[in-house]
Amino acid sequence: MIALLLLPLAIPWVLPTLARRTVARVRPDVALCAITAAVGVLAAGTIACLGALVLPLALRLPVLASLVHLLTPLHAGPPVVAYGAAVPAVGALAVSLFAAVRGVAAELLRLRAARRRIVGLTQAGGLCVVDDDRPDAFALPGGSRESGRIVVTSGMLRVLAPGEREALLAHERAHLSARHHLFLGFARLAGWCHPALASVVPEVSFAAERAADEAAARACGDRRLTARAVGRAALASTPRTAGPPLPVIAAGSTTGPVPARVKALLTRAPARRLSAALVVIVLLCTAAGASSLAGAVWLHRGVEVAQGENPSD
Repeated sequence: MIALLLLPLAIPWVLPTLARRTVARVRPDVALCAITAAVGVLAAGTIACLGALVLPLALRLPVLASLVHLLTPLHAGPPVVAYGAAVPAVGALAVSLFAAVRGVAAELLRLRAARRRIVGLTQAGGLCVVDDDRPDAFALPGGSRESGRIVVTSGMLRVLAPGEREALLAHERAHLSARHHLFLGFARLAGWCHPALASVVPEVSFAAERAADEAAARACGDRRLTARAVGRAALASTPRTAGPPLPVIAAGSTTGPVPARVKALLTRAPARRLSAALVVIVLLCTAAGASSLAGAVWLHRGVEVAQGENPSD
C-alpha cells in the first residue's frame, strides 16, 4: 500500500510538459488558473504523502507512540520498504521546510526594498514615477493598508512612444487588477515542495504575462502597438542593470520569454478554454488526490489496529 503514497510523488514530474502545452494552446487567463490550481493540488498531495511516509518511523519513538496509545508497532508493510521510504521522506520534508522559510524571508526583504523605493513619491492613479535612468517597470502589490502601485522609471518612459507607454501601463494595471501576485506567490510556495513543481513556476509567470499582454491589447485596441511596447521595453531593460532585485511576485512587463510574447501578440487572440493537455492535468490531479486519500485511509486503519481496535469500515 506504500505505492499509494509514492504515486503522488511521481505524478508532478509530468506537469512541466503539460503546463507548457497548456500555456501555448489555451487562453492565458484560463491557463494561469488551471496550472496554478494543479500546482497547489500536487503540492498538497506531496506534503501529505511525505508526512504519511514519515509516520511509521516516527511512531517507533516511544514518546510519539504513547501519545497515540499504540499497543503494538504500526505495521506499514515490510520494514525494509516502510523505513526505507520514511528516511528519504524525512529529508525531503526538512529540505522543503528550509527552502520555504528561507524563500519567504528573502521575498519579504525584496518586497520591503521595492516599497522603500517609492516612499515619499507623488502618485497619481496608482502610478509612481521613479527618477532613474535605468528603464524599468513593474506592478508592486499592496499590503493590508495600501493598494497596489504601478512603478515605472523615468528612463523607461523616455524610451517609449506615447502609445507604447499607454500599452505598458495597461499591462501593469492588468497585473494588479487580476491579482497576479497571488498566483505567482502561491506557485513559488508550492515549488518549494517538489523539484518538478519548481520547474512549473516559469510557466505560471509566463501565463500571467500573456494574460496581462492580452488585457493590454484589448485596452489599447491595437495588438501590434502592444507587441512593440513589450519588445521595446524588454530591449531597453536587458540586461537588467545593477539595482535592487525585485520580488518574484512583482510582475513586470519584461518578464518571461519576450520573443514568444511578442509573437503571440502579432497573431490572433487565443480563444480556446480547453485542450487535451488541460484535460490530462485534471486527470492527473484527480489521480494524485485519490491515491493520497486511499493511502491515508489505509494508514489510518493501520493505526487503529496498532491501538488494539478493529479497523473502521
